[in-house]
Amino acid sequence: MKTLDACKILDAHRDDAIVVCTMGAMNALDKLPLNPLTMACVPLMGGAASIGLGLALARPERKVFVFDGDASLLMELGGLVSISHARPKNLYHFVFNNSIQFAGLGNLETPGARSADLVAMAKACGFEAAQRIDALDDLESRLKGILAGPGPSFVEVVVEYDAPALGTENPAVEMTDERFTRMGDEIRRIRHHLGCDAAVAA
Repeated sequence: MKTLDACKILDAHRDDAIVVCTMGAMNALDKLPLNPLTMACVPLMGGAASIGLGLALARPERKVFVFDGDASLLMELGGLVSISHARPKNLYHFVFNNSIQFAGLGNLETPGARSADLVAMAKACGFEAAQRIDALDDLESRLKGILAGPGPSFVEVVVEYDAPALGTENPAVEMTDERFTRMGDEIRRIRHHLGCDAAVAA
């Protein structure tokens, strides 16, 4: 399945959930209508799960979705242990696994892509709800049940990767400043939308 197609299904079922996204899922969500409760976790690579945990603990009345990547997850595996220890019932951790780092750019194979079992890792960390989905129709049919159950829930979503866009004849362009200020801007937008600014002022 394509990351964009999977994100469309997840976005359609999010209701008022906060979404923390990174890498491929972030790029996919950028193609969908803007939601003020979505924040990107770039350039903090590997930090999406931990940020999602903090938000889930701070706002227990609201679902929090983490749209992670396989390589991003492997950068900060300790986040799985922290989530399992805290056991937030409102946290749903979706890991988009395309077995590639920097998908669509350099397409480097993710370490452990041929051997590591992400669902087994989550279970070993203490997740009671952990599963793998590799077909779009399965994601559609199983998602309602996943979200009806308590968190923390771990879902590995197996997706395709795009062909590399960069090469010797098509070098990378310089990143804009917005790429590095976006995360802070979107955190402030979420705070404002949830009324946190007014609470602090009071």
